[in-house]
Amino acid sequence: MDAFTFPAHSFDPATGEAALGYALTGPDGELRFTERITFPAPETAPSAETLATFGRVLELLHLVAGVSYYKAAAPPRLVLPAPLGEAAVALVTAVYTKGLAEYAYRNDLPYVLELAPEVPPGRVDAPSESDNSDRRPLSTVGGGKDSIVSLEALRRAGFDPVPFSVNPNHIIVSVNEASGLTPLAARRRLDPALIELNAAGARNGHIPVTAINSLIAVGTAVLHGLGPVVMSNERSASDPNLLWHGVEVNHQWSKGVEAEGLLRAALAGHAGLVEPYFSLLRSLSELHIARLFAQFTRYDDVVTSCNAAFKLSDPSDRWCGNCPKCRFIFLALAPFMPRARLVQIFGADLLADPAQAPGYLELLGIEAHKPFECVGEVEESVVALGLVAEHPDWRDAAVVRTLREAVPAEGWAAAAATDVFTPAGPNFVPPPYAKALTAIS
Repeated sequence: MDAFTFPAHSFDPATGEAALGYALTGPDGELRFTERITFPAPETAPSAETLATFGRVLELLHLVAGVSYYKAAAPPRLVLPAPLGEAAVALVTAVYTKGLAEYAYRNDLPYVLELAPEVPPGRVDAPSESDNSDRRPLSTVGGGKDSIVSLEALRRAGFDPVPFSVNPNHIIVSVNEASGLTPLAARRRLDPALIELNAAGARNGHIPVTAINSLIAVGTAVLHGLGPVVMSNERSASDPNLLWHGVEVNHQWSKGVEAEGLLRAALAGHAGLVEPYFSLLRSLSELHIARLFAQFTRYDDVVTSCNAAFKLSDPSDRWCGNCPKCRFIFLALAPFMPRARLVQIFGADLLADPAQAPGYLELLGIEAHKPFECVGEVEESVVALGLVAEHPDWRDAAVVRTLREAVPAEGWAAAAATDVFTPAGPNFVPPPYAKALTAIS
């Protein structure tokens, strides 16, 4: 295959279904795909103006969601379907290069890092401005501690958030039920032909799925007359895993601040949205968020931040207990809650299991680069270890003793608890929402 194209897309307001068309083309013909996304229906029919704004968001979603199909062959040409403004081109370019950097690294495809979309010439009409900043926020929920902290912060500050998710599983449903709020949800269905290709050995790998789900959330907010989409991405999401061919490879790129800024600019420039999207927790570290989460006991029986949990055979299992995410979250929460409570949440005591030590050494940056997972910075893990090493509930745990001996003196010196618990770094939180974090601090 030598090119990836975007033949067409459509939306049916009666059913809420969007159809996004893609094609991989080459000398031997083309492979076509159609992704289908069903948006939740609003109580009243959207106005023509609302549908026009939604249509602009859908155009961006069509381009960004194509990464799922592009990666099956990774052709050298990315051919866009229509003229596009500068901010939107910048977003698409970054999604297919930086967003696919881990995929390129694992598949040894360095040319993907330099992919440049081919944009047809022509005039791009300016959108009508749409200011939704004073309406109820749509707060995305993934089932983990971060989105719970955002949801509760917004509620305490009086913003009356609407929980939202894409393809909610039983864990997300349980978290929504525990919140007592009425949620909205969208459905995303990949073309079965892609799944068949992957099963037959087509190229595969990590994609910037947060960018896709973010645009689905923004589209839902527009259709329902809601305000900004509130994400729960922390500052460590911008921290890369490694450098490859001089390019930062970041498993969480689409959760990082660069992606957030690009998406906001594209939504403003292409769809006219004044305040479309921001991450409430951007200035906080993972460890800081863990400390905030510890005050909310109502979610103990439903929360999970383990990606593998969604694939476990027993729906009652919420943590696999054997992945980088489980290890990091356990360590991050340990300083801020009694040992019995944390063991009850996880169903296991990870810091008492010597077999967990090698995985923790990776999180501490001692035996490998930071894992390709949504985990905090090495500095955060070292600070958390320092806190549990002084905690009467944890200091004698087998893994804690092992790790204390493994961290070199310079590692302790580089980890500053004051830095970890001090909000810092760029963020896009609108001034009216700044009070939300102070409401739970």
